[in-house]
Amino acid sequence: MQNKTILVVDDDKNICELLKLYLTDAGFSLLFCHDGSSALNMLNEHKIDLILLDIMLPVINGWEVCKVIRRTNSLPIIMLTARDMLEDKIQGFEIGADDYIVKPFEPKEVIARIKARFKENKVYPDSREGILEAVDILVDINKYEVWQGDKLIDLKPKEVQLLYFLLYNKNIVFSRDQLLDKVWNYDFMVDTRTVDVHIKRLREKLGDHGASWSIKTLRGVGYKLEVR
Repeated sequence: MQNKTILVVDDDKNICELLKLYLTDAGFSLLFCHDGSSALNMLNEHKIDLILLDIMLPVINGWEVCKVIRRTNSLPIIMLTARDMLEDKIQGFEIGADDYIVKPFEPKEVIARIKARFKENKVYPDSREGILEAVDILVDINKYEVWQGDKLIDLKPKEVQLLYFLLYNKNIVFSRDQLLDKVWNYDFMVDTRTVDVHIKRLREKLGDHGASWSIKTLRGVGYKLEVR
């Protein structure tokens, strides 16, 4: 994991010092800022590989920072916050966060989650330059773009990753826990409604394709992208 630069965005200086101690020892390079506006400026000035992002920030809160980043950038974002309600976690995932850690936290867990993010691309074995096609749909994981014919579909980064994974493994059924593990890299207990929410959004945005392909629900089992 050497040569990976992490931007820590948190207005609690004690937490920043704690993360500096452990993450530096783990071999990461670190940058720090303490409000949302500075975080966006740092992204324009430095090559950053991952962001640890607090929600309750001065100037611009973490929700808005995440939304702005996701308009142009797919780098990993891990929310690091005291907000522990399920609704907050789901909101974080819906706006494009890759992971969600609740304070207080164990530094070793933070390191493990970061390493999981950097391994995430291994979920997607080599395809034609990261592009998959089936019937009328094309997914480009490099650009985080999904096309139906000549129409660009507006999907959030995690929705693109989920669709890419299902399309690569078309006609194979995955349980919710398997999808959380493979797409979200979760190996711990988390509410499986996260998967249901993302599947629902994909269906709404991609529409009903009837006889050609569809995202199928197998009751009591999970989901698959069925190409006929």
